[in-house]
Amino acid sequence: KYFLQHKNIEVLDLQLRGEFLYAACGEGGLRVFDVAFIDNKAFSERIVTAPVSPVGQQLYVRSKHAMAVAAPSTTAPDPTRNQDPENEEPAIHAVYANIYVADKYEGLIVVGAGTLLDGNPSNNFMERAATFNPGGLLRGARELTIVGKYAYVCCDAGLVVVCLEDPTHPYVTAVVDEPLDCPTDVQVQFRYAFVCDKHGVKVLDVTNLANPVPVAELPLEDAKKIYVARTYAYVAGGHSGLVILDVQNPEQPKLDQIYNAGGKIGDAHDVKLGITYVSEFAYIADGANGLHVVQLTSPETPGNDGFSPRPTPKLVATYPLEEGEAIAVSEGVDRDRAVDESGNQLSVFGRVGARPFSAAEAQRLYLLPQKGVWRAFDGQRDFNIADPKLREVDLRDQLQRFYGAPRDNSAAPASEPRRFDGVPSGGSNPFR
Repeated sequence: KYFLQHKNIEVLDLQLRGEFLYAACGEGGLRVFDVAFIDNKAFSERIVTAPVSPVGQQLYVRSKHAMAVAAPSTTAPDPTRNQDPENEEPAIHAVYANIYVADKYEGLIVVGAGTLLDGNPSNNFMERAATFNPGGLLRGARELTIVGKYAYVCCDAGLVVVCLEDPTHPYVTAVVDEPLDCPTDVQVQFRYAFVCDKHGVKVLDVTNLANPVPVAELPLEDAKKIYVARTYAYVAGGHSGLVILDVQNPEQPKLDQIYNAGGKIGDAHDVKLGITYVSEFAYIADGANGLHVVQLTSPETPGNDGFSPRPTPKLVATYPLEEGEAIAVSEGVDRDRAVDESGNQLSVFGRVGARPFSAAEAQRLYLLPQKGVWRAFDGQRDFNIADPKLREVDLRDQLQRFYGAPRDNSAAPASEPRRFDGVPSGGSNPFR
């Protein structure tokens, strides 16, 4: 009976984290596969449900119809690890102890997966930690992404924001229905969320993660999934192929180009990006056409040494499938990701007590109290003013009206130089 339940399952979505692959398998629920040392296994099956007897592990959780699975991070921070106080490291948030499943009928399912991170093979028994679907609000849940301590869930009601401050007791902070119509995917980059729905791509301002606000939309046919990388967004556009958007200004998205490799890409379901050496690649799940690898940039790409060169797509490889269709691609490991959107530390820093900015500290870089997002204003010189001195006075007045009057620091006492640890320094401090 145990082996039959893994036979002929339908994989709808997947995510790799560490040595395990998490798969949303429709009526088969959540299934987890051991993919450790996939090129160096000493037995015939490289991808297995468990390397030991089923009695020794339980790497599945049953549900009515699992549509999507999301990990809070592609790395594996372990909230269950005992921390040495001498390291002066902050605790890992509890959100990272779980895997999150969008179920068509049950809504959001929280699955405890911390035991798969601790390196102990004797406790790998996964269990459902919580099921959340208040009043059927999350009915039709089909996709989700974890943004800091929030889950953004695409469902029949629109985009539902669920707070996971306590993952076993989630609650809803916002529901975005208009202008969304049957959203199928959502991705977040800094202050904006990009949502695919029946009519194209919608952009939401998520400066307040708990309360997204629609700000823009771009009509597209058959927008299934989206991946955002710096100033470009890549849409799996079904029969259109790979649709590349210019989102340098997220509130004014523009179509940059459409690429289908001369008709070879015609059923794009999903797209993920990865970088190898100095080249960027898109991995496209193209239905019955298999998996395509499209090179987006190379050392020869104009501006490749810059922040965000314009992609020059070129099909470089195709992996045909003997049976079935390619409908999902797992996201790769995020390199050097130090902090999440809620200010939770994800990576080890090189010095004792070192940490990234908290969310409140980071917001001080781009938010003004009671004024919202910090925006630069240069002002304009009025050359109708003949006197150059009066012209500069007018420019100064413009800047003061925008930024406020300058602070008077003349009466402020001189602050004593301080060491990096905040202790007043002495005369021998080399950093004075």
